[in-house]
This record gives sequence, structure tokens and C-alpha cells, in this order.
Amino acid sequence: MYTFSNRLKTFSIALIIIGAIGVVYGFMTSHKSFEDVETMLAAEASHGGGHETETKAHVVAGDTEHADNSHDANAHDALADTEHHVDDHTKHVEHVQHQIANRPWSALYVAAFFFFMIALGVLAFYAIQFAAQAGWSPVLFRVMEGITAYVLPGALIVLAIAVASGTIGHYNLFVWMDPDVVAHDKLIQGKAGYLNLTWFIIRGLIFIAGWSLYRHFARKFSIAQDNADVNDNRNFKKSFRIAAAFLVFYIYTESIMSWDWIMSVDPHWFSTLFGWYVFASMFVSGITVIALVTIYLKSKGLLPFVNNSHLHDLAKFMFGISIFWTYLWFSQFMLIWYSNIPEEVTYFVTRFQDYQLPFLGMVVMNFVFPLLLLMNSDYKRIPWFIVMAGIVILCGHYIDIFNMIMPATVGDRWFIGIPEISAILLFAGLFIFVAFTALTKAPLLAKGNPFIKESEHFHY
Repeated sequence: MYTFSNRLKTFSIALIIIGAIGVVYGFMTSHKSFEDVETMLAAEASHGGGHETETKAHVVAGDTEHADNSHDANAHDALADTEHHVDDHTKHVEHVQHQIANRPWSALYVAAFFFFMIALGVLAFYAIQFAAQAGWSPVLFRVMEGITAYVLPGALIVLAIAVASGTIGHYNLFVWMDPDVVAHDKLIQGKAGYLNLTWFIIRGLIFIAGWSLYRHFARKFSIAQDNADVNDNRNFKKSFRIAAAFLVFYIYTESIMSWDWIMSVDPHWFSTLFGWYVFASMFVSGITVIALVTIYLKSKGLLPFVNNSHLHDLAKFMFGISIFWTYLWFSQFMLIWYSNIPEEVTYFVTRFQDYQLPFLGMVVMNFVFPLLLLMNSDYKRIPWFIVMAGIVILCGHYIDIFNMIMPATVGDRWFIGIPEISAILLFAGLFIFVAFTALTKAPLLAKGNPFIKESEHFHY
């Protein structure tokens, strides 16, 4: 049985506390007054050498001071133009004010979704192993079961943040939740039958219930199989059947969840490939965490039945799914860029204009680094090399989620600072605490699995 060390437990709790303090600080400092934002914009304009903050009022004031009655009509037109300009200026300042207020919500949501998707990706990988009756992976099942314990709390947190942003918040994540926006947007009005808060919550709870029920029964049958007679494989057969059924449910719900929880932050944009794209990010992140947790446990003298061939296969999946992610990223980007349809291409225009560094950096981290680090078969057997590649992959896919959410919520007001880092620390600590606590609930070897001997003696 695994024992959650006091050092690791303390570390995870410290992360939660430090992260929570930083998140609270981010919310407390995100509310700027109109005058503060106006001053900030004026300073930015002066540093950039521009004079966008100047209004035509200066010009009109100078002209009207010397105007005579013959120029009353022109003065009236100039005054109307000035009022329009001032109105635009006010709207712009209020828009930036709202973007700044959105930032802590968005940072919290990005981190919450990132750690939740790791657990859900592991759950899908776990189900695939049962459905395929894989012989190499049963020695890793307890690690996977520990990680998937985070699916239920992680998903509920993501849904809670989304709903809270549109109720106690000021529509900080999803503009379609704002009735004032919907009233003036015919496209969102046309989607109102689907994009409304009630159905959003109902769909989310259905997703979470399905994922959690599968995880509950898969874990239950796995432990029951350990305690069954040697020739009694009934629980394994149950695991096989529910895994096959779950994968069908997962394929549909993962796509719909991607539309609801991520793509709808840009309700005017759409992509038929988006569900698969999020799946690839989710899948490779989950497999990477399986490898990292496995290597950590082995470093503590646990999992003696896991050998370099198991690590090699995990690293192969990390490499292969990274290539698959790149294929989907390029397919989505290239087709939208080539067709140049305005309602599609604006998604990438925004990211190229305001997020060029994280957007292109993400591609390097999610494709170039895994390609170079994991292409060599020998490197896939070196634990520290897998750890290094895994850290790069996880950072790259966090930035991937960052790029999906931030442009629609904070615009060009993005930065990776206290709100973002604190949110990562908060959910990293919670993830470690939940996953490693779950590992203590059962032996680390699923000894009753009919393929366990094949897995223990797996060599490649």
C-alpha cells in the first residue's frame, strides 16, 4: 500500500494556500476605476509615441474661441463629432476596464480546466486499455485510477467557475450569458436555444455524472477483481463492457464539453475540428502525467514491477499524440487561413496580433520539443529525459488552453503574472492532494487483472 508522505502532503497544502492567497489578491486588484484606466491608457499612448487619448475637443475649443456667427453650422457639426469621439473614448475605457476585471476569472478558469482535462484524458486512456484488452499497461492501472480521482472535483470546479462568472461575476467569461449583449447580437440570439445558462448547467452535470459514474464502477470492479478467485474474471469482463460503452459516451460528451466550456467564449467563431483538437491536448497531457507520477513513485522505491519498457511505451504515446495534436492544429489553422472566411479567420487574426509569442511558442513546445526530445528510441527509456520532455509538454498545453480562453476575455490585456501563477499553484496543489490520497486507498498493483503477468514481464 502506498503512504502519502507528510512532505508531499505538506507541499500540496502549501501550494493550495499560496495559490489561494494569490488568487484572492488577483481579484482584489482587478477592479480599476474609470480614471485609473484612463490614466493607464494615456500613459501607454505617450510611451508608444501616440496621441490616441487626445480628443477633438482640443481642436474644437481652439476653433470656436475665434469663431464668428457665420461659422455656427460648422461649429455645431464639429461639436457633434467631438461628442461622438468622447462617447467612443468612454466606451473604450469601459471595455478595457472590463477586460482587466476579467483577468483573474480567466486565469482561474484556464488553470482549473487544465488540471481537470489531465484527469479526464487519463480516464479515457484507462478505458481504452480495458476496451483494447492491452497486455502491457495493467501495472499502471492504479496510477491511472489515482489520477482520475480528480475528475469529479475538477469538473465541478470548472463548471462552478463558469456559472459563477455569469451570476455573481459580471459575465467575465461568456458574453452569451449577458442579456444586454444578447439583446443586440442577432447571431447569439439565434444560438440562444442552446447557449443559455440553464441548459449549460444541465449539460455540464450530465457530462460530469457520466464520467464520474464510469470512474466509480471501473475502480470498484478493478478492486473487486483483486479479491476474486484466480479463475473468476467476471469483474474484468464487466470492466471491459463498461469501458466500451463509456468510450462512446466520452466521444460525444468531450466534443460537446469543448464547445460549451471553451469554444463558446468566442460565440461568433466555430470549428468542426475543435472537439478533436481539445481531445488531443487532453490526451497527451494525461499520458504525460501518468509517466511523471510513475517515475516519481519508482524513485521512491515503489512500482518495482514497472520497467523501462513501460516508460518507453508511455513516452511513445507522448511523442505520437504530440504529432497528432500538431496535425490537428495545422489542419484547423491551414483550412481557416486558406478559406479566409471572416467569421472563422478572426480567431487566428486576434491571436497573431496580440498573442504572437504564446501562440507560436505553444507550437514549438507542443511539437518541436517532443519531436526532438522523444524521437530517439533510447531516450524514451531515460526517466530524467522523459521528465524534461513531460514538463515542456505540460507547459505547452497549459499555454494552449491559455490561448483558447484569454483572447476572448481579456483581449490584449494578457500577462502571465500573479493571477495566472497563483491559479496554477492552487490547482496543482489540489490535484496532487486528491490524486495521491486516492493512491493510498488500494494496493499499487492490480494483481487480479488477467493480464497482470504479461504486463509484469513486458519487454520491448
